[in-house]
Amino acid sequence: MSDRNSEMHYTPPTSDTIQTKPFPIRGERANFVNKPHVIAMVGLPARGKTYISKKLCRYLNWIGINTKVFNLGEYRRHATTAYKCHEFFRPDNIKAMAIRTQCAVDALNDVCQWLESGDGEVAVFDATNSTIERREMIHNIVVKKMGFKLFFVESVCDDPEIVEQNIMEVKVSSPDYANMNKEEVLADFMLRIEHYQEKYQALDESKEKDLSFMKIYNTGEKVLVYKHEGHIQSRIVYYLMNIHIVPRTIYLTRHGESSMNLDGRIGGDSDLSDRGRSYAKALAEYIEEQDIQGLRVWTSWLQRTIQTAAGVNAPQERWKALNEIDAGICEEMTYEEISSKYPTDFAARDQNKFSYRYPRGESYEDLVARLEPVIMELERQGNVLVVTHQAVLRCLLAYFLDKSADELPYLQVPLHVIMKLTPVAYGCKVERIRLPIDAVDTHRPKPKVENNDNTIVNNSY
Repeated sequence: MSDRNSEMHYTPPTSDTIQTKPFPIRGERANFVNKPHVIAMVGLPARGKTYISKKLCRYLNWIGINTKVFNLGEYRRHATTAYKCHEFFRPDNIKAMAIRTQCAVDALNDVCQWLESGDGEVAVFDATNSTIERREMIHNIVVKKMGFKLFFVESVCDDPEIVEQNIMEVKVSSPDYANMNKEEVLADFMLRIEHYQEKYQALDESKEKDLSFMKIYNTGEKVLVYKHEGHIQSRIVYYLMNIHIVPRTIYLTRHGESSMNLDGRIGGDSDLSDRGRSYAKALAEYIEEQDIQGLRVWTSWLQRTIQTAAGVNAPQERWKALNEIDAGICEEMTYEEISSKYPTDFAARDQNKFSYRYPRGESYEDLVARLEPVIMELERQGNVLVVTHQAVLRCLLAYFLDKSADELPYLQVPLHVIMKLTPVAYGCKVERIRLPIDAVDTHRPKPKVENNDNTIVNNSY
């Protein structure tokens, strides 16, 4: 019998017989890390080290690598009484230098304990680490003693405007300067930088040839990479080469209400409903009123997003990566139909919505991996309007708002609402603008699921 004939005699798949992709439906996220890593920042104060540290931590956690930042300034503030002035950072202040060195040792010990316990995979050591001697100490502890991987990231900035902007945006709100005005903060911090400059030694491949590192000049104008090792460091280099600090705004919205939304069906490639078309018109008018310079519009390949963005007067790009989560054999079904036809799968998704993969379809975890190039390009861009789908927007919002894998599948992303994201010092501000067109509510509340021990827990679909 030919292959074609044999295919015709297959029994239709059921919940018990369906074959999924060769990955677990439930369980932990894929582990990319075979050895713990320490990422140690290097650079003078006000060079964006904490900005890079927090952003890198957010990205690595989003892709499933358990990451934590250890900020040396917090250890120093815990170890000393209230900050007096820049004199504490003078290189000839023997007493203060001893305190600072001990804080560095304490922080590194916490880094190593956290990684050794198995709780963490990547630790970011956020400190100046501005001398060869300090970096040698870190290398001895992290690599020689613990056997972990070590990668230095140096932020070099010789643009006084960027340095002053960083001080005024971030340092004025530091606990160190709780009772000082902006002018006093700027003057004191500039003197603090001068004290560091007296002893500062930039990373140098000829003097520190055994180290692996990258240097970022003026927030991304130029990047130098030296002896990076392995998959994790390669991803870090790629990510840090794409981020920038130019002010911009990202607008996120779902497509307008579709005919399948009205029927309560998931997936598919349906057209907009009458109210969906009204939203498309209102969206175009709203964007026109904002007068956004250099705006680009991204949609998925599905008709409902293309139709929603059609009236927006800006260059448009179609991303297949922005297509809605693939529901596999459940495409174009209602949740009631899925529950009736595939009860085992319906229950499995309630148990772990992030990791559950629709048979012949995708999981939220798959979706995060699919969206990584979108995130990289969003980091490179200026002002962007992204018109896409509920599950996709949950993944994008989880990245920008630093939400966990447990929170991600349940983020509320209603129809006919624009989410305006504005990057701020160490995170992202979100504003929700609801346009006055009614739409169905597609958000499903968490159903109560009974555990094996008969206790009731909340869950969501």
